[in-house]
Amino acid sequence: MAEKLFPTTVVGSYPQPDWLVDREMLSKVVPRVRMPEMWRVPEPYLEQAQDDATIIAIRDMERAGIDVITDGEMRRESYSNRFATALEGIDTSKPGFVKARSGQMTPVPRVVGKIKRPGPVEVRDMQFLRRNTDRIAKITLPGPFTMGQQAHDEYYNDKEAMVMDMAAAVNEEALELVRAGADVIQLDEPWVRNNPEEARRYAVKAINRALQGIHVPTVVHLCFGYAAVVPGDNKPQHYAFLAELADTVAGTISIEAAQPNIDLGVLRDMAPKKIMLGVLNLDDLKIETPETVAARMRKGLEYMTPDRLVPAPDCGMKYLPRDVAFGKLKAMVDGAAIVRRELS
Repeated sequence: MAEKLFPTTVVGSYPQPDWLVDREMLSKVVPRVRMPEMWRVPEPYLEQAQDDATIIAIRDMERAGIDVITDGEMRRESYSNRFATALEGIDTSKPGFVKARSGQMTPVPRVVGKIKRPGPVEVRDMQFLRRNTDRIAKITLPGPFTMGQQAHDEYYNDKEAMVMDMAAAVNEEALELVRAGADVIQLDEPWVRNNPEEARRYAVKAINRALQGIHVPTVVHLCFGYAAVVPGDNKPQHYAFLAELADTVAGTISIEAAQPNIDLGVLRDMAPKKIMLGVLNLDDLKIETPETVAARMRKGLEYMTPDRLVPAPDCGMKYLPRDVAFGKLKAMVDGAAIVRRELS
């Protein structure tokens, strides 16, 4: 991801300001369809407000010393819905429903025609990020398998065919994001672990299609769910779909490991991939000490060489208070410096 040993990064999101979003509403749902009522700023001024919030996120990451930054996903209601609902073939006026792991029926994009990308979705976001930082810049996209799991199909009657069209749409966007200045492209694919049987049939194929022709570093991110939604010890202790990602063309695989007590021995099976390792527990509002971060990194180094480890938070930083998020990032940077010195 970068030549520097242990280049620090974020998963993608950063806390959105209270003046931008209704954070209480945000804490109750991860929207799959559009949720305009979440925004506190009226539509005529919303883009300007999102730009201002993006500058805040960029500067916080820079001040904390993060090496590979994002735009903080300030313009998104969730990691996936902004891109997914922008695609042709989606009926945005009437959602469909799928059953969540909780058993509740969740509104999701309803597929009523062939999935196509009608035009840029995040390209302006990337251009804005590129203009406002000289750091290595990463931008994230929802992965095609996850989008397929979060959709109600009334057109294809063939989930794999639908997902492959989603992968083509993601690929078109990713190629344009690279032209807009992206140094790193990340696909968020948390749902491969929710449905590992189906993922084994075609998730790797879809991910590889989405990353086709991308010549900058690439990441596939998976997690157990936001700490704000899956708190405490409720997370599993192993990934049902992880080693399979070694067959993707992505150079880096991102996992959370600070909150869930997973067996990191699986990382032996991931060589030669780099591992974006979660070393910040977002379920705990207490800011880690740099030594705590260093200890989590050392645990990862029991199973991989130093050049493969990329320190990162667990996912869901957007739900934290901003001062806590900043403090945790600073602790991560300082913790990485400790381990870097030990190996110099």
